[in-house]
Amino acid sequence: MRYAALVSYDGTDFAGFQAQPGRRTVQGELEAALTRLSGGSRVRVDGAGRTDAGVHATGQVIAFTLSRGTPVRELARALDALLPEDVAVRALRRVAAGFRPRYAARYREYRYTVWNGPRDPLRERTALGARSPLDISAMEEAAQALVGRHDFSAYGGGDRQPIRVLTGIRIRRRGRTVTIDVVGQAFLRQMVRSIVAALLRVGRGAATAEEVATALGSPGRAFGGEVAPAKGLCLRRVVLGRSDGMGTGDDDDEDLHTA
Repeated sequence: MRYAALVSYDGTDFAGFQAQPGRRTVQGELEAALTRLSGGSRVRVDGAGRTDAGVHATGQVIAFTLSRGTPVRELARALDALLPEDVAVRALRRVAAGFRPRYAARYREYRYTVWNGPRDPLRERTALGARSPLDISAMEEAAQALVGRHDFSAYGGGDRQPIRVLTGIRIRRRGRTVTIDVVGQAFLRQMVRSIVAALLRVGRGAATAEEVATALGSPGRAFGGEVAPAKGLCLRRVVLGRSDGMGTGDDDDEDLHTA
């Protein structure tokens, strides 16, 4: 029986989502819990996004297969009880046998959070502390050059196919909290954090919107390959396409972000 789950986690103490030998990962913790539930048989977990070390999630979508069916609510409670404090299952449902969240994803939405105020250890566990004032209008202007279909080699790790489509970048300030939302179908490694680093440069007055646009077409990495720290980044949402193979949601506790 195939299942999909909506998962959230605090990425601070993880080496990323994807399983790595000898390192603590989100996938590793999920598979360990599911292996216990399956009586010792290894259960593989597929994720919609491979978040890097230190990156958080409130809307990661995973899928896994168990050899026998279990009522959804019962399985959700049992799995959540076996997970560590920094990983939680927010919703669970049955799906078609061939469902794979990575390929079913219509788009992904990341949020980068900046605490633009005095040093605050609690806020800055999941946000970047920035002491200098930020020009939000200038950042918004610079962001528009990055929206659309581009070769993002300058803003991401090496990939044989560096063409990506960003459908939107939104920057907002609420009090001393600044959020940068980046939406697209898929991303290069460290792409969002590279974009955020460039926009923060603009916000501080250390770069212009023209330089951000010019860097997009340059042969090397933008601004020397600068990336914003991982702790401010969160995978907020994975929106699944209508023909994603999802089953009925009659016993869901929460939507799995279908559209």
